[in-house]
Amino acid sequence: MLKDITLGQYVPGDSALHKLDPRTKIILMIAFVVAVFLVKRIEVFAIVILFTIVVTLLSHMSISYLFKALKPMRLLLPLMFLMNLFLIKTGDLLVEWWIFKIYSDGLKNAIFIVLRLATLIAGTSLLTLTTTPIALTDGLEKLLSPLKIIKFPAHELAMMMTIALRFIPTLVEEADKIMKAQLARGADFESGNIFKRAKAMLPILIPLFVNSFRRADELAMAMESRCYHGGEGRTRMRVLRFTWRDLVAIFVVAALIAAIVIAQKLLPPLF
Repeated sequence: MLKDITLGQYVPGDSALHKLDPRTKIILMIAFVVAVFLVKRIEVFAIVILFTIVVTLLSHMSISYLFKALKPMRLLLPLMFLMNLFLIKTGDLLVEWWIFKIYSDGLKNAIFIVLRLATLIAGTSLLTLTTTPIALTDGLEKLLSPLKIIKFPAHELAMMMTIALRFIPTLVEEADKIMKAQLARGADFESGNIFKRAKAMLPILIPLFVNSFRRADELAMAMESRCYHGGEGRTRMRVLRFTWRDLVAIFVVAALIAAIVIAQKLLPPLF
């Protein structure tokens, strides 16, 4: 269901991951993405998967959150697996049936692509799950503040990105309510070809867009009524500070990248 989408959701907690400085978490998320793209062998993904599971447990969240983060990709991941499996025609021939042929390179690449996407989505979702939108805005603005020298709108960009993330769960919940209301009125979203299904989605999309514009107008009026004029002259209730936890977290992610590089050079290939 739509309510299982975790992007933009924040889960309150008192874990070490929740207590990290938002700037540290943004930097570490970028470092994690780099670490995933450094992996060139399937067996080395075991290190990244183990790291993701351990970090999730340290954040005092259930592993089920990782599977929820992957639910929106439940159609794309199998599709990408099958495309790589059957379209890559290099390597040793493993299976041949009718017009279908599976080669060793196709199988390796299919598994590799699925693992890379799954770990990226599951790992990066921890950023929004453990960071409030306000903290995310402050952290992103602080990281972009050096660019103000060249007149870069750091505050405005951070605010736009945070508002977008903040309203994803709201829009998902609203879309789920509209879909249930249409189903109660006899709407059918499952039968028929792809064009009939797309046409059946119009009763959901139209009220969703209308409600989105109305919500955006209400938000703009609320910000204006509170004399919001951007980041100039604003103060913050919570001042961001680096602590020993941030240093430990940076060291751990650096160790992850080092372990990936060393493993790819020393471990014998399994496939």
